[in-house]
Amino acid sequence: MSKSLYIKTFGCQMNERDSEIIEQLLAQDGYSLTSTPEGADLVLLNTCSIREKAEQKVFSLLGSLRDEKKRNPAMLLGVTGCVAQQEGEHIRERMPHVDLIVGTQQIYQLPEMVQRLSQKETSREIATNLDASFEIPPFQKLLENSPPSPAPQGFKRFVTIMQGCNNFCAYCVVPGTRGREISRPVADILEEVAILARQGVREITLLGQNVNSYGQTNAVADQPVGFPELLRQVAATEGIQRLRFTTSHPKDLTDELMRCFAELENLCPHFHLPVQAGSNTVLKRMNRKYTVEQYLEKVDGLRSYCPDIALATDIIVGFPGETDSDFTATMDLLNQVRYHSSFSFKYSDRPHTRSAQFTDKVPEAVKSERLAIFQKRQDEISLERNSELLENTVEVMVEVCSETSIKARTGGNHVVHINEPVAGILPGDLIQVRIIHAGNHSLRAVLA
Repeated sequence: MSKSLYIKTFGCQMNERDSEIIEQLLAQDGYSLTSTPEGADLVLLNTCSIREKAEQKVFSLLGSLRDEKKRNPAMLLGVTGCVAQQEGEHIRERMPHVDLIVGTQQIYQLPEMVQRLSQKETSREIATNLDASFEIPPFQKLLENSPPSPAPQGFKRFVTIMQGCNNFCAYCVVPGTRGREISRPVADILEEVAILARQGVREITLLGQNVNSYGQTNAVADQPVGFPELLRQVAATEGIQRLRFTTSHPKDLTDELMRCFAELENLCPHFHLPVQAGSNTVLKRMNRKYTVEQYLEKVDGLRSYCPDIALATDIIVGFPGETDSDFTATMDLLNQVRYHSSFSFKYSDRPHTRSAQFTDKVPEAVKSERLAIFQKRQDEISLERNSELLENTVEVMVEVCSETSIKARTGGNHVVHINEPVAGILPGDLIQVRIIHAGNHSLRAVLA
């Protein structure tokens, strides 16, 4: 008997992939996705706690689901992901109508937990232990038996290669919510990629909190392989036309990995390299383990191997103790590197982090002002960067298409809109286009 499953995903690409895994796991027990929580048999919020705002959204939605639970008492309501891991039993104290609280390592046990709840063997399920000996289980057979549902972006998929982080940045919850670094065996990863390629997937993004340190901190089952070698093996998979990865820590970026951008034809010329701040004083307090000078050496190295590489970054403004001169240093870095894009945020205290205990907090008004200044300048640079592509003919991969328009993406991760009649073009196709207009966040083109 078919049962309906609603999943709301908050936060990062790691969570998007976890939601796909949850969908595949529960499909074995007859659950199929629905687009609304109303009337669903099982509602899961797959959560992120990297920033305070994301966590607030989770509790707000849980509150609004209280009435739905009253209307539909048989509905099971669960919280998975980082907020579940971080808050555990406290979620149920605040929201007694929640039936299921599942941490980041326990999502693979969801079918058994849901079954126990459905059969009234228990009134609640809470599983949030972080196990140092945890291994990401192979789930290739799951993919073969229950392929991902057809979707507009079914031609591209995320593949998790590792989980957790050992860096303990002062502001970051990840070591406490995802645990220590755990690398998947190479054979498991390659088998999953091969299955996806046979199903028609053409673009793969390899995921991890710090992909650069893949294989360094636990013994992978089959052979000791670092990230550059893994990248080469994945790139050689028949049918994979584009390969991406995220996220990278600058301190672990090696020359061998940089060289991959010159040598692997299907590795996209796009690199997300979070810097977080442009001041060495702030970077040291953040426990980032590199200096601005070392970071800039990595940028120069990347551009020497791939001059056209599109660089993106993460920035935190208003970290405790950040002075006007520290912020000026961040602006100087932005102007020197000239990122194609960036994700920038105001600092907020997160539970169980070192920086939450720092007493020299930056006033909210100052953080807001600095963020506005940074984002305004980034928008200007993004427009200048995008304008460099005007009148160029570039290859794009189609993401969405209709009879009259196409949304596509360059290898450098630029979104491209083509507004003209389309015939015989499908999502996943690689086509040539000529760029005719540049905006801050996207491009317009015509078919070449």
